[in-house]
Amino acid sequence: MNNKIHHPLIRTIYLYLFALVGLTLLIIGTTRFIDMGLKAFVFTKAEDEERLYSKQPPMPYQIDRIKEINEIKDTEDLTEEERASIKEWLVNYEEWKENESKIDTITSRRHRDASGNLSMILVGLPLFLYHWRIIRKETNKKKGN
Repeated sequence: MNNKIHHPLIRTIYLYLFALVGLTLLIIGTTRFIDMGLKAFVFTKAEDEERLYSKQPPMPYQIDRIKEINEIKDTEDLTEEERASIKEWLVNYEEWKENESKIDTITSRRHRDASGNLSMILVGLPLFLYHWRIIRKETNKKKGN
């Protein structure tokens, strides 16, 4: 008799717990989407500081020094292999710098956040609806008996 009483209690706890987890994910994802929308369309200055830091130029001394070393032809300290390596690095760095300038860091972050928010909603909504539907069915059965 004790087993029959214990089993429905565990099932009820399980159903309410997972309905709560689904609802929590749904609320978090939706709230974060609303936050993103407000920052994008209402509080447009909220991300200005992030934009400023994303456009911070690299430290010029280090790059200038490498370019200087690369341009000096009679440096005895460097082998031809080292010179080729520096030239290759400079080409790769300039290509990286050009690619970096094409990326809008704010839009990139928003897309990353949107992906996370949507995934929480897509997981939370079915989880909540499924467990809540079972809870309602069982509650209606108890009321009918």
